[in-house]
Amino acid sequence: MEITDISGTVSLVNNIQMPYLGLGVYKADDGREVISAIHHAFDAGYRLVDTAAFYKNEEGVGKAIKTSNLPREEIFVTTKLWVDDQGKENTRNAFEKSLQKMDLDYLDLYLIHWPVPDKYLESWKILQELYDEGRVKAIGVCNCMPHHLEAIKDIGGIQPMVLQNEFHPRLVQQEILDYCKENNIQYQAWSPLMRGTILQNEIIKTIAEKYKKSIAQVVIRWDLQKGVTTIPKSTHRERIFENANVFDFNLNDDELKLIDGLNAGERTGAHPDHFMEHFNK
Repeated sequence: MEITDISGTVSLVNNIQMPYLGLGVYKADDGREVISAIHHAFDAGYRLVDTAAFYKNEEGVGKAIKTSNLPREEIFVTTKLWVDDQGKENTRNAFEKSLQKMDLDYLDLYLIHWPVPDKYLESWKILQELYDEGRVKAIGVCNCMPHHLEAIKDIGGIQPMVLQNEFHPRLVQQEILDYCKENNIQYQAWSPLMRGTILQNEIIKTIAEKYKKSIAQVVIRWDLQKGVTTIPKSTHRERIFENANVFDFNLNDDELKLIDGLNAGERTGAHPDHFMEHFNK
């Protein structure tokens, strides 16, 4: 992945260009908060917005796009199929509902949010259909382990173009990164800043001081240099701009290894094999 500037993209396996840095809007309130966050992001040069049915702010995302004065084709919009909407009968309806809420004609990327046992494979077949129909430009999955991806592979047909997983210096999962590289799947990080926890890390702080950067900027740069696209979430203008200011420095190999070495298998969210218990609590 060649890292240039905020307008840089990565080419998915079907040659669709996906921005490698985007704005995540998890927990951004529908309405004014999410609209202003997206407008700030567009002002900073971001062109990817990542939402989900579960976030309950798709309507605000749609309004932000409509009122941005940017051409639709310049904006890369991702949303996700929630747990309760999976299975053959529900998936298409959920997709249509998301499009309707955002008032869009198509999606750039549609993801299965979590791999619900006995249902995600049925949902994947519907995503393949939506892709074939041109309703979505790229399809993928979130929160999957290689065995989930192997099960999808066994179905045949179009394979996931993107895998969006929890990824930060305390949860590297290099074996999944390697799997994705071997199978032409673009890896994307959610919670790249570990919901703020990583911002206290002394090792990254030392690296940040060297480059006169924030810890968040160093982590985002580490993502990109590892070939991982990333969607840091913020609703604050200053932080949105700060998170985009990562293109004027380069981490060396020793620094990349130091950050890799922080890996401890530590999660802020559920494990993909046990998330049903997490949501049923």
